[in-house]
Amino acid sequence: MTERTRSRGSSEVRLAASGARRIVVKIGSGVLTDGGELRPRVLASIARQVAALCDEGREIVLVSSGAIALGARILGWDHPGRSIPEKQAAAAVGQISLADLWRRHLGRHGRTAGQVLVTRTGLEDRERFLNARRTLQMLLGLGAVPVVNENDTVATEEIRFGDNDNLSATVVNLVGADLLVILTDVEGLYERPPVTGEPMPPLVGVVERITAETRAAAGGSASAFGRGGMVTKLEAATSAARGGASTVLCNGYRQNVLRHVAAGDPVGTLILPGNRLGSRKHWLAYTAKPRGRIQLDAGAVRAVCERGRSLLPAGVVRVEGRFGLGDPISCVGPDGLEVARGLAAYSAADIDRIKGQKAQRIEPMLGFSNGDEVVHRDDLVLLEDDGSPRE
Repeated sequence: MTERTRSRGSSEVRLAASGARRIVVKIGSGVLTDGGELRPRVLASIARQVAALCDEGREIVLVSSGAIALGARILGWDHPGRSIPEKQAAAAVGQISLADLWRRHLGRHGRTAGQVLVTRTGLEDRERFLNARRTLQMLLGLGAVPVVNENDTVATEEIRFGDNDNLSATVVNLVGADLLVILTDVEGLYERPPVTGEPMPPLVGVVERITAETRAAAGGSASAFGRGGMVTKLEAATSAARGGASTVLCNGYRQNVLRHVAAGDPVGTLILPGNRLGSRKHWLAYTAKPRGRIQLDAGAVRAVCERGRSLLPAGVVRVEGRFGLGDPISCVGPDGLEVARGLAAYSAADIDRIKGQKAQRIEPMLGFSNGDEVVHRDDLVLLEDDGSPRE
């Protein structure tokens, strides 16, 4: 990391955190539990800080890990489950205890907790995504504290978020948060991965943009009960940045850490927001799963990626998969690399019929028309070579 990046840790950029009115706080299993055993003082401290921030007029959404770890301990296991059914069983046992803990601790400070369990497949559907948004916004409007977790009792490895770091970034987009705070068991992002027995590397105070160098500084997760490491936290911060939110990675054990972050104090690592994607395009880039893909010719790739045009049927070469009107689809170039993601204006079968044709031929061939575009520019998000949305 550059000296310029480190030196800005206590500068005016911390105002991005102090001015946040709606905050998503993600608490990892390594913060709430120790080998599956609950850390009651940590949970009580976080609940007290959350209530205090709400009293200041802030709106807080908690994304709380810990259900599987708690459930495994209740079941007498020294592991979080060795199979998907075991993990689901541990989640079922632990989630009810986790929700009750937050209810009781927040209730001591006059705050109502509301449990919200989600799955990736649920939020991949745009209507369900918007329903979840309305529920969360209503809870916040009522002064409650939503406690969000992945519904591990029904999620499989193929359909899950993978970890609550990525879930927290999705929640940032769901509620339109200004700030994501990820409470972990380290101080923040170090300039290089720490090595046991060696002095700790310097802490990075502020990251203006996540780059390959930033990702190289990230290490893995050392917790058997945790699923995410620093890499997933940077992925979450990248997603949050494209939603217009700052992210702070910090040590959840520090006294009053949330109060310090919200005050703009130089705590942990602050990752600044990037160019904001609209909510729908953010959902399309980070949450929706493509139901199929269409291959474009070189001219269509240039029109879409360089000239900002909609995708017309004349530029479509091939259609793969089964998808319907409004489904998310992947757009790939002649080399097979994904260049954009969009919402289909026609079904796969209809696009296959009109591919390579001029727009004027759509209605005569199909007997109807949803417009000249296969994917409208407003429903397209362009992607970089690494799959991230373009600036």
